[in-house]
Amino acid sequence: MEYSEKVMDHFMNPRNMGEIADATASGTVGNPVCGDIMKIDLKIENDIITDAKFKTFGCGSAIATSSMATELIIGKNTAEALEVSNKAVADALDGLPAVKLHCSVLAEQAIKKALKSFYEAEGRMTDELAEKFKILGEDEHDHGDDEESADEHACCLHDD
Repeated sequence: MEYSEKVMDHFMNPRNMGEIADATASGTVGNPVCGDIMKIDLKIENDIITDAKFKTFGCGSAIATSSMATELIIGKNTAEALEVSNKAVADALDGLPAVKLHCSVLAEQAIKKALKSFYEAEGRMTDELAEKFKILGEDEHDHGDDEESADEHACCLHDD
C-alpha cells in the first residue's frame, strides 16, 4: 500500500492532537468493522472555529485524516466547516489508498457530529441543517460479513 508524503507527514507529525478542556462541542464516531474511533473537540467563538483537537484510536490513515480535518476547519465559520467532505480531506492529503478511504469518512462524520452538537446546544438546528447531518445516520461501513461487498464500498467518496 502506497501513501502520499502528506499522509505520512500527518501520521508522523500529527497537528492538533489532544483535547480541548473547555470545548464548545465534541463529536466522537467509530467504525465497527475496523475498530477506529475518532473524537474531535471544537472551540467556537462568534461562529468561528478558533481551535480543533483530535484523539484517534486507529491506523496511520485514521490519524492522518483526523490531523488534516482539524487543519481544514480551524479558522472557518461553522457553515464552511460543515461543508468539509471526506473527499476534501482525502484530496488535501493527496489521496488515500482505496481500502483506507473509510478513514476520511470518519473524519467528516466527527466534524459533523461536533457541529450537530453545537447547533443543537445553540438552538439553531433547522430542517435544512439537519439534512447536512444525515451522514451521521448512515453506517457507511456496515456492509455485512461479505468481504466482496466490503471491498466494493471501500472506495466510497462523496461531496455532499
